[in-house]
Amino acid sequence: MGSNIHAPTVASGPTSGGAPPRDLSKLGMVDLMQEKERIEEELSALSSFLGSHGVNMNTSLTTFDGFPRDDIDVAQIRTTRARIIRLRNDHKDVMSHLEKGIHNHFANLQRAQTAAQSGGLGSQPSVTGNNTSGTGASGLPFAKVNSVVPGSPADQAGLRVGDTVREFGSANWLNHERLSRVAEIVQQSEGRTVAVKVVRKDPSSSSSIDLSLQLVPRRDWGGRGLLGCHLVPL
Repeated sequence: MGSNIHAPTVASGPTSGGAPPRDLSKLGMVDLMQEKERIEEELSALSSFLGSHGVNMNTSLTTFDGFPRDDIDVAQIRTTRARIIRLRNDHKDVMSHLEKGIHNHFANLQRAQTAAQSGGLGSQPSVTGNNTSGTGASGLPFAKVNSVVPGSPADQAGLRVGDTVREFGSANWLNHERLSRVAEIVQQSEGRTVAVKVVRKDPSSSSSIDLSLQLVPRRDWGGRGLLGCHLVPL
């Protein structure tokens, strides 16, 4: 038989029999970040594999009369989807431990500030400043707007170059998977409103402002893509 033209260029099957799962509770913040990046890299590669075959996590793998499609490698795509689901669960566990670490970090800062104030240093500037308002567990920016095409859906929604994205629909810093989740949301939301929360630097001061925007992905705006903007992960 000839070579399988649907074979992925990255491993997409289960990894049972490999190294045992790591005990996340024993990892420091640096190791947790490395584990997060490793999982996100694999998720990005697997999502690209699905996309190269014209499918995503929700695409039907059967014909209208219930038979397996013959234009794709159904078994391989099912294996890839199963791997993505496992990796997403692993990613959620890693982010949960990172979230606890961040909460502990801000709690320690708060305790240090309280101790300093009780020691007669109450006139000192706040340690946390405005950071705590924009760095909650679900509000850390995860992407930056790199370009916006005039007249595009992104432009009409109010997105501006330099904005950092905290939430894009259901995607946030805990689950965006190197923006692959954002791409899924855009493809599945054509013609529908997507809530987007961004942080924008105030040009009149050194502070930042939080904005809630309404973005409608669509094709008929006269340019390429559904948004007309380019996002880069932070």
